[in-house]
Amino acid sequence: MPDTRYDVIAIGNAIVDVMAPAEDALIEQLGMVRGGMALVDTERANVLYAAMGSGVEISGGSAANTLAGLSALGAKCAFIGQVADDQLGAIFAHDIRAGGIDYTTPPRPGQPPTGRCLIFVSPDGQRTMNTFLGASHFLPLSALDVEAVRDARVLYLEGYMWDPPEPREVMRRAIEVARTAGRTVAFTTSEVFMIDLHGADFRALIDDGAIDILFCNHHELAALTGTEDFEQGVAALAPKLEILVATRSADGAVAVSRGERAEVPAVPGVTVVDTTGAGDLFAAGFLSGHVKGESLTRCLQLGAVAAAEVISHYGARPEADLQALMAEQLG
Repeated sequence: MPDTRYDVIAIGNAIVDVMAPAEDALIEQLGMVRGGMALVDTERANVLYAAMGSGVEISGGSAANTLAGLSALGAKCAFIGQVADDQLGAIFAHDIRAGGIDYTTPPRPGQPPTGRCLIFVSPDGQRTMNTFLGASHFLPLSALDVEAVRDARVLYLEGYMWDPPEPREVMRRAIEVARTAGRTVAFTTSEVFMIDLHGADFRALIDDGAIDILFCNHHELAALTGTEDFEQGVAALAPKLEILVATRSADGAVAVSRGERAEVPAVPGVTVVDTTGAGDLFAAGFLSGHVKGESLTRCLQLGAVAAAEVISHYGARPEADLQALMAEQLG
């Protein structure tokens, strides 16, 4: 394939994660589902923020996290996502650019403010997420850099962004541009509740051949296919895609491409501190191998190592030198 300006361009939420440790009793008291993700309004966000203990603020957003991992692994990346013209927006823009990722979406003046995700981390590392999407909901079609999409090998789309109508229009148009240019479209389903809301759209995209690579976990696979049997779900979905990547937490991950199947275990011996971003970094590792033409097995291994790194500390972006880590663990 001819050289392109970018290996991966992504469209996703531009948000800042606020993370704090929390006992499960507090999570129950606040009426949250442990390990779940909920979209919250301004009032609910304020209540939850007031209940949080001392925490840390780190730029996040699912697709942006994936790009952070990809860039750390040497990929050329660009991001499209909306922040507000405020302090958190400036933090987000600084962080993503500092990671070597091109980001040119203009900040949005006025309300709502930049999105944020309030993450309560249980003692076992499980994260309970409450996302106020704020300005991310209002990504306009004018923000789509059509030339950049044409000049990227992979267009990576965040399922969370399908809910608000403006970003959904942006992603539909981006898919058209990428497909016309002969590029690869990758999509992450993001969360079961997104499938509950927009499963018909997701299935239509898959059935219409609009998605080449699909990333999901075993819960999302079940929601998409209507069967709790993992193997039946894989068998039903894989033939409709160029590549299906399905993760299974501690049980590793599976990828299927045109009848070829690969499977890897989770990296052993990892102390789980915070599972935030595990799926995002798995996608980063996988795609870093994919754009280099690596085998399915190698792509899965890269994903597993990247995911293991990010769950070993707070935050959804890598702290270790991922390239050195890959060389050490995979050779």
